[in-house]
Amino acid sequence: MDFNSLKDCVVLYVEDEKSVRDQTQMILKDFVKEVYLASNGEEGLKIALEKEVDIIVTDILMPGLNGIEMLKKLKNEHGRVIPVIITTAFTETEYLIDAITLKVDGFIMKPINVKDLISNIYNVMLPKMHTKEMQGCSFIVEGLAALIGGKKIEILKYIINNLDEEKVFNGSYQDIIDNIGVSKPTVVHMFQQLIKVGILEKVKNKVYRFRNTKLIGE
Repeated sequence: MDFNSLKDCVVLYVEDEKSVRDQTQMILKDFVKEVYLASNGEEGLKIALEKEVDIIVTDILMPGLNGIEMLKKLKNEHGRVIPVIITTAFTETEYLIDAITLKVDGFIMKPINVKDLISNIYNVMLPKMHTKEMQGCSFIVEGLAALIGGKKIEILKYIINNLDEEKVFNGSYQDIIDNIGVSKPTVVHMFQQLIKVGILEKVKNKVYRFRNTKLIGE
């Protein structure tokens, strides 16, 4: 897992126990862009409505508004759908049906294992990060189209549209030839050019990873 991709992620962490809240925030800050803290559901709801938050990590049992009630208000009263990971103890099982109904994205058992928490955040955020990266790539591709045009830009678009979550191209020269209608020498030469300028890197024979950071920046 490339946890560096979480560097643009903003987390809202809702936890009533101060020592747990502070310790978890200290660790999360090493992986994500920003961590907003809340000690109960009221504070968490206020932050979620006022700030741009990518994911919520919340405890269930808290004074005042609990975690489940906070999520219900956020979704049902304010129409906000934000990915959620719930931290829960074995004694809170009666709340899990409500959590499942709310379609939360993950569960972490308490006491929190930080490695599990980071991994869960990564797994929940991966589709969004991948979409954002591809949107950034598409923007650059449109700009490149004005410069190089023709079949080469179609080859580049085809590569981008057939990347997996690890940014590895799932296709072959023949796939490109069949779908775009170009010759094999044109495809081979295009791959050579993309490798030379650092856009592609060869993983193994005829398997390539797209190094999009070369296009959209760090």
